[in-house]
Amino acid sequence: MIHVTELLKRLVIGRAKRSEELHETLLPKRLALPIFASDPLSSVAYATQEILLVLTLGGLAYLHFTPWIAAAVVFLMTVVVLSYRQVVHAYPSGGGSYEVASSNLGPAAGLVVAASLLVDYVMTVAVSVASGVDNIISAVPDLDTYRVPMALGFVALLTAANLRGIRESGRAFAAPTYLFIGGVLIMVGTGLFRYLVGDAPVAESAAYGIEPEPGDEDLAGLALTMLVLRAFSSGCTALTGVEAISNGVPAFRKPKSKNAATTMAAMGLIAITMFSGVTTLAVVAKVHIVDDPCHLVGLADCDDHTQRTVIAQLAAAVFGGDSSVGFYYIQAATALVLILAANTAYNGFPLLGSILAEHRYLPRQLHNRGDRLAFSNGILALAVVVGALLWAYKANVTDLIHLYILGVFTSFTLSQAGMVRHWNRALRAESTSAVRRRYHVARVVNATGAVITGLVLVIVLATKFVQGAWLAVLAAVLLWLMMRGIRRHYDATAAELAVTDPRDELAPPSRVLAIVLVSTVHKPTLRALAYARALRPDHLEALTVAVEREEAAELEHRWEQLDVDVPLKVLDSPYREVTRPVVEYVRSIRRSSPRDVISVYIPEYVVGRWWENLLHNQSALWLKSRLLFTPGVMVTSVPWQLSSSVRADHPAARAPGSVRRGEPPNAATARHRPGPP
Repeated sequence: MIHVTELLKRLVIGRAKRSEELHETLLPKRLALPIFASDPLSSVAYATQEILLVLTLGGLAYLHFTPWIAAAVVFLMTVVVLSYRQVVHAYPSGGGSYEVASSNLGPAAGLVVAASLLVDYVMTVAVSVASGVDNIISAVPDLDTYRVPMALGFVALLTAANLRGIRESGRAFAAPTYLFIGGVLIMVGTGLFRYLVGDAPVAESAAYGIEPEPGDEDLAGLALTMLVLRAFSSGCTALTGVEAISNGVPAFRKPKSKNAATTMAAMGLIAITMFSGVTTLAVVAKVHIVDDPCHLVGLADCDDHTQRTVIAQLAAAVFGGDSSVGFYYIQAATALVLILAANTAYNGFPLLGSILAEHRYLPRQLHNRGDRLAFSNGILALAVVVGALLWAYKANVTDLIHLYILGVFTSFTLSQAGMVRHWNRALRAESTSAVRRRYHVARVVNATGAVITGLVLVIVLATKFVQGAWLAVLAAVLLWLMMRGIRRHYDATAAELAVTDPRDELAPPSRVLAIVLVSTVHKPTLRALAYARALRPDHLEALTVAVEREEAAELEHRWEQLDVDVPLKVLDSPYREVTRPVVEYVRSIRRSSPRDVISVYIPEYVVGRWWENLLHNQSALWLKSRLLFTPGVMVTSVPWQLSSSVRADHPAARAPGSVRRGEPPNAATARHRPGPP
C-alpha cells in the first residue's frame, strides 16, 4: 500500500528521475525565454507605473519628464543586454556575474555579487507576486482583503511547480508569458493606431488633477534633479532579471552559449519594445496615478477609492472600458505573468546557491538535487524567505519596491568591471589583429556598461536608501559575512580532518572498554549486550543509574535471577539525574585510561508514528548529545523495532533533495572546489 505522504509527494512533484536523465531537462530557446526572461519581460507592467508615481509627487507639471526618463532606461537596458551577451560567451559555466567577478576581481568581490543577487532574487519573487496580486485586485477590488493569503498561495504554487523540474515549469509558464507579450503588443499597437488616426485613448484618471506633496509644488535645481533621478531609479526596475540568462547557460541545449546569447537578444528586443510602447501609451492616454488617492483632485470619495494600475487603465482606455474582453484579457495575462515572473528567481536562486555551496560558501545541502533533478533545498529556502517577507510587508508593492533593484545593479557594475579586466588579459595573450579588434570593441561595451551601471547604483542608493533600501544593503552585508564565516568553517574543518600520517590514524587503541546502558531488563537491553559482546571488547559491563533505590534494587535482583554474565554497575543519583552521573562516570574512566577507547551502547526504540517519538528515547537522545562531546568515546545506538515501525519502512520519508548529491554545473565549476568533502 502506497504511503499517503509518498502519494501526495508524487502528485505534487511527479516521479523521481534518474541522474542519467539530466540531459532531458535541457531547454530549447522557446522554453528558456519564459523561464529566464519572464522577470524583465513582465516588469513593463510596473516599471512605467513606478516612474509616474515618483513624478506625480511634484504634481502634473513634471510628467513631461516621463519620455526622457524612459529613453534613459531603454539606453541602459540596451547596454546591459549587450554586455551580458559577452558574459554568456566568455563564461558559459553558469556562474554569471558571480563567476566573472570572482575570476577577475577576486573572491571578495565575487561574494559581494553573490550576496547582492541572492537578496535581489528574493525581492524579485516578492515584488512579482505582490504586483500580480495588485493586478487581480484591479480587476476585482473586493479581493483586497485577501491580498496576503493570495500572495502566499501563489508562492506555494510556484514552489510546487519548480520542484517538478525546470523543464516542467517552463512548459507550464511558456503560454502565459507569450500570451502576455502578444496582449501588450496588441494593446500598444491598437492604442497608438487610434492616436495616429485622431481617436487617442483616454485613461479613466486623465480628468483628475494631482495635488503635489507639501514642499514639492515648485521644484527647481537640486530638488528637481533628485526627483528626476528618483523616478529614473524606480524605472530601472525594468532591468531586473536581465542577468538570469547568464546564470542559467548550462540549462540550455547545445550550442549552449549561442542559444543563451540569442535568447538574451530576443528578451532585450521584446522588453524594450513593450516598455517603450507602454510608456508612450501612458503619456498619450494621460494616465495619472499617485501613492495616495486623496491627492487626485476631483475625486469624490478618495478613502474608498482603489486605483487601478497603469496597465489596467491603459487596457480599459484602449479596449472600451473595464467590462470589455480586452480589459479582462490584459488583466488576467498581466497578473499571471507577474506571478510567473518570480520563476526567473526560482531558477536563478537555487542554481547560484548550488554553485556557492559547491565552493563552500553556503551549506552543502543547497548543492543537492531532488527527485526531479532540481535543486530542491534552494527552492524551498527561497519560498520560506519570500513567504515571511510577503507576510511582514502585507504583500504591498510600494513598500517592497524600495528594497528592490539595489542588488542587481551591484552585480551589473562588478560584472562589467570584471569583464574589462577579462578582455585586458585576453588582449595581452592575443596577437591576431582581427581578434584584437573584436576584443577592443567588447572591452569598450563592458567599460561603458560598468560606468553607467555604477552611476545608476549610486543614484539608486542616494534616492532609495532612506526609503527602505538600507534593509536590502544590511541583508546583503550580513549574507556576505555569513558566507565568509561558512567558508572559514569548511576550510578549518578540512584542515583539521586532513590525514598527515595514516599510520597514526590506523594505530589500534590499547584497549576497548564497552559499556551498555540499562534502564530495565527487557529484550532491547539483552540485544544490546549481545551486540556489544559480539564485537569482543577487552572489558564489558552494564551500567544503570539508581534514580529510585527500590527500582534499582529490583533491577539488580532481576539481573541475578536471569544470571546475566555481565557485571552490572549501579551509579547513585541522589538528585534523580540520569545524564550527569553517566557522563561523569565515562569521563572518569577516560581520565584514568586516556589511551583506551570507550564504546557506549544505548538501546533505542524505533517507532513508526511521529507522536511515539515524544514518548520514547528522550533520555537516550540527551545522553548521546552529551557523550558525543567526550574525546575517545564512541556512542552506538542499538535499535529495537516496535511493531508500529513496520508501517514506516518505505523510502518516502525523506525530503526532496535531502540525501541526493548535486552535480557541478561543469568541470570549470568543479575546479573551484577548495578540498575534499
